[in-house]
Amino acid sequence: MPSRPSWEGFLKFNLISVPVKGYNAAASGGGKIGAHLLHKKCHSRIRYKKVCPVHGEVANDEIVSGYEVSKGQYVLVDADERGELKSEDDKTIAVDAFVRPEVIDPVYFSGRSYYLVPSGKVAQKPYTVLLEALRDEGRYAVAQVVFAGRAQVAVVRPCQGVLAMTLLSYESQVKAPAPFASEVEKPAVSAQERKLAQTLIEAATAEEFDLSRYKDEYTGKLAKLIESKTGKKKRSTGKAGEEPAVINLMDALRQSLTRARKGPARPPAAPGKGGKKTTSRKATRTPRRRKTG
Repeated sequence: MPSRPSWEGFLKFNLISVPVKGYNAAASGGGKIGAHLLHKKCHSRIRYKKVCPVHGEVANDEIVSGYEVSKGQYVLVDADERGELKSEDDKTIAVDAFVRPEVIDPVYFSGRSYYLVPSGKVAQKPYTVLLEALRDEGRYAVAQVVFAGRAQVAVVRPCQGVLAMTLLSYESQVKAPAPFASEVEKPAVSAQERKLAQTLIEAATAEEFDLSRYKDEYTGKLAKLIESKTGKKKRSTGKAGEEPAVINLMDALRQSLTRARKGPARPPAAPGKGGKKTTSRKATRTPRRRKTG
C-alpha cells in the first residue's frame, strides 16, 4: 500500500461518519510508454516558447488568464478570483442516496477512481457494516465530495473487499446519444435472426469478468520495437491482417454460435511457480483433478 493517501476525510451517510483514506486506483504510469518530439537532424528535444503575435516572446509574469466572450474580446479573471469560486474543502464524502448499479449509465464514469479504506481502529466496524450492506443489497452509494476545490459527484461501491469511489461527469459534460441515433437506420430483423443472436449472446455469456485475460498488445509491441532499435537487433515485421470475408448474416450467426459453444480460448499460463494475480475469478471453470492412488 502507498505510504501516503491521495485523500483523507470522512464518509458520511445519515448520522454515521466513517474516517477513511483514499488511494488513487490508477497505476503509476499505467504501463504507457511516452515519446518526445525531437529535431530530426540532431535529436535534441523540441522546446516551445510563449509568444505574442504582436510583441514576440512573453515572460511568465506577463501572462494572464482570459475568457473569450465574443470574437477577439476577453474578460480577465485572475487566480485569486478563481480561488474564491472554489468550494470549501470540507473533507467529507456525503452520501445522498443508494441506487441500483444499472440506473447509472457507465458513460458518466469519469475514469478517476479511488480505493477507500478505514482510517484508524475506530473506523473498522462502521466501514465493514457499510461495505457488507452495499454488497448484500447490490447497491451503489451516490455522494458529493470536494476534490481540488471543486464539488464532484461520485459513486461508492464494493470492490473486492474494499470500497471504491469513482467520480462522475456532470450531465452537461457528456453528449446525449439522441443526435447520433439518426445514423441507425433500423432495418427489418427477422425473428430467426433475432433468436440466433440472442442464443449466441446467451452461449457466450460469462458468469464473471476476468480483466487479466486482456493485454495491452500495442504497448508490448512498442517496447519490443524500442528494444530492437536500441540493440540494433533485426526486427521481424508481421503482415497486416487480411480483411475478413463478408458472409451471409445468418451463416455468420450460426458459425459464431458454434464457436461460442466451444468456449473461449484459455489464455497462456503465467511462467514461474505460484498462481497469478487476477482481477476476478475466471469465467470458465477449471475441472477438478482426479485423485490417484
